Amino acid sequence: MHGKEVGSIIGKKGETVKKMREEVSASGARINISEGNCPERIVTITGPTDAIFKAFAMIAYKFEEDIINSMSNSPATSKPPVTLRLVVPASQCGSLIGKGGSKIKEMRESTGAQVQVAGDMLPNSTERAVTISGAPEAIIQCVKQICVVMLESPPKGATIPYRPKPASTPVIFSGGQAYTIQGQYAIPHPDLTKLHQLAMQQTPFNPLGQTTPAFPGLDANNQASTHELTIPNDLIGCIIGRQGTKINEIRQMSGAQIKIANAMEGSSERQITITGTPANISLAQYLINARFRDVAAMWNDPSSMTTS
Repeated sequence: MHGKEVGSIIGKKGETVKKMREEVSASGARINISEGNCPERIVTITGPTDAIFKAFAMIAYKFEEDIINSMSNSPATSKPPVTLRLVVPASQCGSLIGKGGSKIKEMRESTGAQVQVAGDMLPNSTERAVTISGAPEAIIQCVKQICVVMLESPPKGATIPYRPKPASTPVIFSGGQAYTIQGQYAIPHPDLTKLHQLAMQQTPFNPLGQTTPAFPGLDANNQASTHELTIPNDLIGCIIGRQGTKINEIRQMSGAQIKIANAMEGSSERQITITGTPANISLAQYLINARFRDVAAMWNDPSSMTTS
């Protein structure tokens, strides 16, 4: 779901999703919302089918409520449909479509909902998007039929789940200040400005014996260049983070392109290639070294390891 839609489900201070969880938890169902700074988030509902339908109903009616509220000052008279996008293993999509499209046609006719199965798999996954549009009642009936088909036709082979990529926000450093680009505007970013100022004050230490240049003056017009680091295999995980969260944070905050080479047979090291302006590269190096410091601190304090 898109970030705005997920925000609606979460509600102010998490009150909406808390209420949903309380109402469906008695039936043994759980609602989980993926974390991360992404344009899309994954809402996973697990449990008995009746509880799943109840959770979907609550979400569909919440979306309808949002649509009605958004139309309060609108001259439009016709209410747009509620739309949900399901993420389904590609190996099960054939059963949803049916021979010659018979199953999907049956679902459309019996529920009144519009159902579309994407032809391509979602990026870096073996899953496809199934979009359902219509009134909440039609969506709920359609989800029921989809669940029946999926239970009757389990996925074949391994499923690589879809994981939305974090939003990539360009960062510009100018006059000692950091700005993020939002649409056509450069918005001052005080947190990145503080990080940049700290980076300018410190020469990044290198726990790996690498020689690193001092931070150059930051200039958005500097030409792109490339810098390479060699990282021991047993340390690469702390740079990548769970499901790539840490390396994506470093990419976003530094504005640099960072590529990690695949592990080579017989080698105990991995190569990291950082590409960008000297400012981008220096900030990426600083953030990588800061990550090593954080992990080293956690190793010295075992009680904090659970928060890594």
